[in-house]
Amino acid sequence: MVPGIIAVFAKPPKSGEVKTRLAARIGPDAAATLARAFFGDTWQTLGAIQSVRKIIASTSDDLASFGHEDAELWLQGEGDLGDRLERIALRALSQAPWVIALGADSPGLPLREIEAAQAALQDHDAVLGPADDGGYYLIGFRRMKPDLLCNLPWSASNTFAATRERLVEQGMTVYLGAPYFDVDEPEDLIKLQKRMGDGLIEAPLTAEALSKLNLFHGVEPP
Repeated sequence: MVPGIIAVFAKPPKSGEVKTRLAARIGPDAAATLARAFFGDTWQTLGAIQSVRKIIASTSDDLASFGHEDAELWLQGEGDLGDRLERIALRALSQAPWVIALGADSPGLPLREIEAAQAALQDHDAVLGPADDGGYYLIGFRRMKPDLLCNLPWSASNTFAATRERLVEQGMTVYLGAPYFDVDEPEDLIKLQKRMGDGLIEAPLTAEALSKLNLFHGVEPP
């Protein structure tokens, strides 16, 4: 049986090139350290899924910066996020029965959400995992047409809603996962620390990085 593909979308975690909104508050080196830990926890979670092909979908072929030089890497290519998602998804669907694209900004995303999306693609055309900021942390397809994701709003409060509407307009059946959150802003990082401290999120590499960086301790999330 040909395995499905899970692609983790991530920039190489280099200082000054990642998590720029966080970097404005905590500095580019700390932001890069967290980006590396976020990716590591996400990649580690995928290791628990059997019979799946894991891909790093990146903006550069610098595998060493991810710490996984034996991984398979596909370049995202040019264009907005819709162009890049579509390029990776269509390539994956030419080789596999389904594809899931994950962001690397949701450390501690429960394995059950990824497994539920994987299972849903057996009888749904698409899956979406809504994020608290109006975007999504996960999108997947069993089938798709070219230009499906063109001219959508990206990094906006209505990204998820507009994408879902587009998929439904195209006659696709869509499974919705449970809401989760991306860590893009300092407030998101505070929320992550609080939930980790309460035992609600398990992300060991992120926990180690946060402990060393000693950020926002004792600050309550808004």
